[in-house]
Amino acid sequence: MEVIVRKLIGIDIGGTFTDFVTYDPASNKIDNWKNLTTPSEPIKGVMQGLEKMDNLESVEKARLGTTIATNALLTRGGANVAYITTTGFRDIPFIQRGNRKAHYDITWIKTRPFVERENCLEIEGRITASGEEWAPLNEDAVRELAEKIRQNGTIEAIAICTLFSYVDAKHEQRIRDILAEELPDMPLSISYDVLPKWKEYDRASTTIADAYLKPVVAENFRKMQARFDENGLGKKIGVIKSNGGEATLASAADSPVQMALSGPTGAVVATRIMSELTGIKNLVVFDMGGTSTDCSTVVDSQEQVTTDFEIEWGIPIQIPMIDINTIGAGGGSIAWIDKGGMLRMGPQSASADPGPACYGRGGQDATVTDANVVLGRISPDNFLGGEMALDSDASHAAVGRIADELGMKVDECAYAMVQIANNNMLGALRAVLLQRGLDPRDFTLVASGGAGPVHVCDLMDISGIPQGLVPNFPGQFSAFGFIMTDARVDRHRTVQQASNFFDGERATAAMAELVKDAIKELNDQGYTDRIEVTRSIEARYLGQNHELELNFNGEEFNDETIEKMWEDFHKQHEARHGFAIPGETIETVNFKVVAVAVSDKPVMPELPKTDGKLTPKSKRQVRFKDDWHEAAVYDRSKLRQGDEIAGPALVEESASVTILQPDQRIVVDRIGNLIISA
Repeated sequence: MEVIVRKLIGIDIGGTFTDFVTYDPASNKIDNWKNLTTPSEPIKGVMQGLEKMDNLESVEKARLGTTIATNALLTRGGANVAYITTTGFRDIPFIQRGNRKAHYDITWIKTRPFVERENCLEIEGRITASGEEWAPLNEDAVRELAEKIRQNGTIEAIAICTLFSYVDAKHEQRIRDILAEELPDMPLSISYDVLPKWKEYDRASTTIADAYLKPVVAENFRKMQARFDENGLGKKIGVIKSNGGEATLASAADSPVQMALSGPTGAVVATRIMSELTGIKNLVVFDMGGTSTDCSTVVDSQEQVTTDFEIEWGIPIQIPMIDINTIGAGGGSIAWIDKGGMLRMGPQSASADPGPACYGRGGQDATVTDANVVLGRISPDNFLGGEMALDSDASHAAVGRIADELGMKVDECAYAMVQIANNNMLGALRAVLLQRGLDPRDFTLVASGGAGPVHVCDLMDISGIPQGLVPNFPGQFSAFGFIMTDARVDRHRTVQQASNFFDGERATAAMAELVKDAIKELNDQGYTDRIEVTRSIEARYLGQNHELELNFNGEEFNDETIEKMWEDFHKQHEARHGFAIPGETIETVNFKVVAVAVSDKPVMPELPKTDGKLTPKSKRQVRFKDDWHEAAVYDRSKLRQGDEIAGPALVEESASVTILQPDQRIVVDRIGNLIISA
């Protein structure tokens, strides 16, 4: 028997399922499957899933997305951190910002930072805003702090953030070197490596988060590396960062804050690829899994990257990451009744253990998945392509208990559960569209995750988004995105200069250093070919508080490129804000460099054209908003290019099912995407 050689594999560790996608460039074949996640030991579920592959030795590259860092931040399961800073600034993590989450709530309390105040330590020495040494570093005091930390016995990592280190990092670097001598096994994070940008609190918060994650991520990645070494994937494994790029496990462990949103990025990368393949410029990602829903946008065929991210309100993590809004709404979201007698959904989740009631693993709570089983939307006999039978009676019993409390019929309660979950997810869609000034009518809704296609038509109906798209293997879409991604390094640094006294040589040197550092990191990870570099500058009119980002296409700042930079700023300011001020002083704030090692992408094969003979494989009763309907059931693997399906209908596949309302229709495009319209 001929062994199928699979060169690329993407692995997405979710809260409920771990997803796998493999691509064989020789045969242009893509395979996909799922395995239940093992929350207590994620690598165990990965290894179980890999057992389904015939020949691991043939894998050339494996890419992994994980929520280890995300979960550590969300559950506050990180390390006990010591924070070292300049004398007089130990309270920066607690003062935070001047704004409030609730302006008129006198009971509101600021979010607690990832460090205890008793572990915030000060050191003598001061660099000024111009980079001058106003007071020398007291190295003896640093050694005394090291001894204090050693005597404490509870500190697991150290974050170092001194005043104006983004201008001159010599104090931070010296503190790091001394502590490395005195405490050789202690994980250390310095702000110049993590976030060499201005805004003291943002820089401190991000550096503390990096230290907070280091022991947790390093230990998990060490275990993963050992298990991957055992099966021959050790040198082939890469991990996906929050910016959608790839890094080695060792590199990611050194900078774990870059992993804050690792898992959800794959669906966004895959959606950008879909934009290029279909010609649809504006898409909004709706990635609904078992535990959470992630929403993001692709505008003009580009994913949106941000540094304005908060893991909790008031706790910023300012590293470059794909702009994703995540809420606790998924197939495993649990139904409950609040004190006012109102039905609520989530954010609590049944996750993979025990899972929804229909999984038959001991779960008793009614979930979104159970409601969809009751409504006939999910077939108990075709879940995961029939590999996992669902207990329909358990779903009816679980939903029935909620229905009895509310005095509703079981199907009415199940439909109400689904609609409440839909409205929760509508809030996430609005956050990435309306709150960003984007018109939903200009977008196509991309449904991914195992539960995304189940709810996509409902979301189109209530969001005003006119068109939907269900890609191939939506249940493993993030894992598919991982095999499409490239290695990527982002480098940012604050370089403040005014247009009336702009030093081109200083600017050129700063940008060149960022480029050099970014390329070196790629080279250290083994990427030396096809490296593409883009440069940009964040600038503003002097006195403004927010910057605009300008692309900078040159390699040096000379009279010509500098003049064009100012012209571009005026044009962009007028386009964004409706006015420009020619002659007004402009200030550069941050320089940004992105280096990408471009990799070959899988080729999506075209489907054969329709023969006009599409027939459903069966029919079943499905509950929609008005009543029960007899819906035609189609097998997605039998669809051809140009096939059309009118609702009410269901399109089943191994890891999901697309629900089509009575007034909607599907057209199959050339590569198999399901295009939905009213």
